[in-house]
Amino acid sequence: QVKLVESGGGSVQSGGSLRLSCAASGDTRGNWVMGWFRQALGKEREGVATIGMSNNPSYVDSVKGRFTLSQNRATVTVSLQMNNLRPDDTAIYYCAFDTYYSSASTSNVPYYSYWGQGTQVTVSS
Repeated sequence: QVKLVESGGGSVQSGGSLRLSCAASGDTRGNWVMGWFRQALGKEREGVATIGMSNNPSYVDSVKGRFTLSQNRATVTVSLQMNNLRPDDTAIYYCAFDTYYSSASTSNVPYYSYWGQGTQVTVSS
């Protein structure tokens, strides 16, 4: 079992910045992938940024150039720096974890077995 603890989030005005962090504990051995996903009201959950052993983050097109995902594989943590936030970034953000067969990562929502409790990000115009 793996437990995920998220921190960060909150409310900002358009153009502002926030930082999300997620720490995994428990059975975190092996080649793992982690990432941040979000779910806006009335929409499906989508992958925002994911990262694996290759340390090459993958981003959804809408956040490229604004969000930066980093990881610490020794402490099994990931952090998402979100800059130039827009109102359409408003959503509940979830951290996810699982083991993976490749050094890359995946944004496939059903793939992930472990999820954090979610943290609200609200961007006002």
